[in-house]
Amino acid sequence: MDKEQELKNIVKERYTTIAEQGKAENASSCCGATTSSNKVYNIMMDDYSKTGGYVEDADLGLGCGLPTQFAKIKKGDTVIDLGSGAGNDAFVARHETGAEGKVIGIDFTPIMIEKARKNADTLGYNNVEFRTGDIDNMPVNDNVADVIVSNCVLNLVPNKTKVISEIHRVLKPNGHFSISDVVLVGDLPKALKEDAEMYAGCVAGAIQKSEYLQLITDQGFKNMTIQKEKPIVIPNDILEKYLTAEEVTAFNEGNTGIFSVTVYAEKAGGLETITTTSTEANSCTPGGGCC
Repeated sequence: MDKEQELKNIVKERYTTIAEQGKAENASSCCGATTSSNKVYNIMMDDYSKTGGYVEDADLGLGCGLPTQFAKIKKGDTVIDLGSGAGNDAFVARHETGAEGKVIGIDFTPIMIEKARKNADTLGYNNVEFRTGDIDNMPVNDNVADVIVSNCVLNLVPNKTKVISEIHRVLKPNGHFSISDVVLVGDLPKALKEDAEMYAGCVAGAIQKSEYLQLITDQGFKNMTIQKEKPIVIPNDILEKYLTAEEVTAFNEGNTGIFSVTVYAEKAGGLETITTTSTEANSCTPGGGCC
């Protein structure tokens, strides 16, 4: 088995367990994957509870930002949510795009898809669907989405270049994304970087902030901006599982920073791409699923 698939299997297995945990346990750990901290609540996530479209049963406490708040979603938009979990961001996006729009959630953990579909059925949303698939190989046609959102997911994918390439592929010309993720400034201690639990906990899979932003630029996105940035502090009672007391002190006093960033960027327009989109739209049939 190759390394990428091995890491994906670790994440899938851990997030199957996370789906059955309580929100409080998820929110007080690193993306729900590590042991909860007794000292800090809401280590990574922002509070969704006052957001339009919020569904408590769909909020597993796994995010590290509020990308939908910054996503500039308009009525009638088609929105794709990457790593949709139990559906919280998808339902917030649906509140913005309205009944006339469409929201597609993509997740590779079957139990998450099951929970999200159940939530959508309960809400009676017939314009929100959830598809099983990898976000580095999306089960979506080219030039489909007006907006893409994602919350603390890209850091879990080994091949981030492929994910960003896929985002570019499925966005319509002049479409855009708003994605919250975890990035680094400086190097993590070896014990944190190599631990499978910390990988599933979003931190060990994060890359340097400068590299992250360069990957977006390299795919041809324009007008990239950081919409929000905040430091993530891992409590000592979590760090002590992986580091000695001296290493914990050195880590806390060193130059390494772990940050949640929400990044916005736009796909450029283009005559060739627009023509492709138009052709695809003309080939759609009622109930045929153009997306």
